[in-house]
Amino acid sequence: MKTLYLLRHGKSSWEQQDLRDFERPLAERGLSDISTMGERFVANGNSVECIITSPAVRAKSTAILFAREIGFPEDDVCANPELYFAGAPMFMKAVSLIDEVFESAMLVGHNPAITEFVNDLCDADIDNIPTTGLVKLALPITSWSQVRYGNAELVDFDYPKRKHQTGS
Repeated sequence: MKTLYLLRHGKSSWEQQDLRDFERPLAERGLSDISTMGERFVANGNSVECIITSPAVRAKSTAILFAREIGFPEDDVCANPELYFAGAPMFMKAVSLIDEVFESAMLVGHNPAITEFVNDLCDADIDNIPTTGLVKLALPITSWSQVRYGNAELVDFDYPKRKHQTGS
């Protein structure tokens, strides 16, 4: 059994209109939401062994700050350029290539790909994973290369504005 977490990047800032999409930083709300979600992640007894992120500034910043919040070594956060402007198939490829030594992994990326990928993996009907939304999936596999659409179980779907209870 493998555990996959999917985290959408935090709320980004649009203050600097001349920045390319790739360069947009996190907004203040994005920063506070990352802290909130990191606290919830730990409070629910979750842990992760591998974090892979889109290299876009807002996604990479989210991954590093989230890692810091949960006690994961931020130097171990890896960037995968294919996760920027990726669709669900690229997320599937990224998951299938995760090192087998890891029982749990997290991908940090963008919408609409994250929502589409989650829905495809576990036959869910989530309209939108909001910024800093976090999904936990259980995969009945022993090797990441065995991941298939429709074979994951949605364990938890959390986001900053959701009323929260620990233990979910």
